[in-house]
Amino acid sequence: MSDFLMVTDIGAEGVAETLRLAVDSKRDLGSYTGRLDGKKVGLFFEKPSTRTRVSCEVATVELGAHPVVLKADEVGLGKRESVEDVARTLDRYLDMLAFRVFDHRNLVKMAPMADAPIINLLSDRSHPCQALADLQTIAEHRPLEEASVAYIGDGNNVCHSLMLAGALTGVDIRVAGPDGYQPDGEITEEATKIAASSGGKITVTSNAADAVAGADVVYTDVWTSMGQEEEAEERNRMLLPFRLTRELFESAAGDAIFMHCLPAHRGEEVTDDVIEHERSRVFDQAENRMHSFRGLLLYLNG
Repeated sequence: MSDFLMVTDIGAEGVAETLRLAVDSKRDLGSYTGRLDGKKVGLFFEKPSTRTRVSCEVATVELGAHPVVLKADEVGLGKRESVEDVARTLDRYLDMLAFRVFDHRNLVKMAPMADAPIINLLSDRSHPCQALADLQTIAEHRPLEEASVAYIGDGNNVCHSLMLAGALTGVDIRVAGPDGYQPDGEITEEATKIAASSGGKITVTSNAADAVAGADVVYTDVWTSMGQEEEAEERNRMLLPFRLTRELFESAAGDAIFMHCLPAHRGEEVTDDVIEHERSRVFDQAENRMHSFRGLLLYLNG
């Protein structure tokens, strides 16, 4: 069973199978009920969570597995106990270990310590479970290999995973953000190499209008993530030209959809008239967090 720290860990075939299971179980949950009877899934949250916790816990229960939810103060990751010892201990109790953490390096430390698969529910480098839900949502609008996606704003963990997931599945990904807030160079390089063999395309630019023009999907995320609050004023100043307005959204394809992983800071990265637009799919996207996590659990369980 593979770890899932980055979306690339399961490769293009793994992503395709996970999405197949997600779509099929969304359509016919009854065929999958009880598929993981007797399994125990640990859900650890170093950061607060709404969508991730609820979607993952519900998906686990729907498959017949038992979720064990732990909060940061119950574990003290790296404080009360070393990261490695936490992984080794929980591995004795649980069949899958899912962690939402601040520091991606902690996931890397835990992975070789546990036989159970380690799942990244969010880290500062990557949000691969979100990327699965993103792909599912995009595919509900247009075949992935035909889709163009403009991501506008901060080149953060969500952006990283979207780039890699899009590269694996042949999507045209266009990222627009200011210098200093563009995606990590190593991620861009890796995604570009993958896209070269999948038929996808990766573009990073500082011109939002160019990225959005004719795109099938327009995506944005908050400018300041948890742990970056001290940078909020500077981030808002630098990213203001990348606010997604109705005017910018309407320069996309005539049937383009809007996506946002939520929670949204309305009036900052996106205006109300975009997030409430008839072609906004943010709540379908949020729902697909549950279906795609169900697909991931099924895939990792083999």
